This record gives sequence, structure tokens and C-alpha cells, in this order.
Amino acid sequence: MAQNPLSYEKAFERLEQILEQMNSGKTALEESLKLYEEAEKLMRTCTTSLNAAEQKIEQLIKGRSGEVAVDGNQKPKTEPFARKGQGEELPF
Repeated sequence: MAQNPLSYEKAFERLEQILEQMNSGKTALEESLKLYEEAEKLMRTCTTSLNAAEQKIEQLIKGRSGEVAVDGNQKPKTEPFARKGQGEELPF
């Protein structure tokens, strides 16, 4: 049975735990190797999640023409982020 993939947050949290454990200097070599292998998989999970988020954001900021909307300096246009209770309500 396949395991559910970890969320970005859970994978990152586990990476932090591994880093702390390995930096403690109290981990045996064999255990360090296992932790390193786990960290490698977690980093791939995080990278995949971040890449997917970046692609989604890029799709959201594109105009109807399919081109990224840019300002006068040819940088992507941005809009202020309004938090709930501070100005406009978020659509999501």
C-alpha cells in the first residue's frame, strides 16, 4: 500500500529534526548515513512542492494573453497581499 506523500511543512520540519540530530555530534556513523538518505528524499519532496507552487503562481499572474504581466521596469507586476481583517478579503 502506497504511503501518502508528506506535505511541504511536514517534510521541512523533519529535515530540521535531522539537521539538529546530525549536528549534535552524538549520532553514530551508520545512523548518520540513514539520516542523510532520509534527508535526501525529504529535500526532493520539498523541491518538488516548491516547484509546483512556483508554477501555479506563475499561471495565476499571467494575463489573458498568456504573458506574464510586467511593470515599466520589465519586472513581474505584483499586488499587495491583504490579510483577512485587513482590507479586502482573500478569494481563497
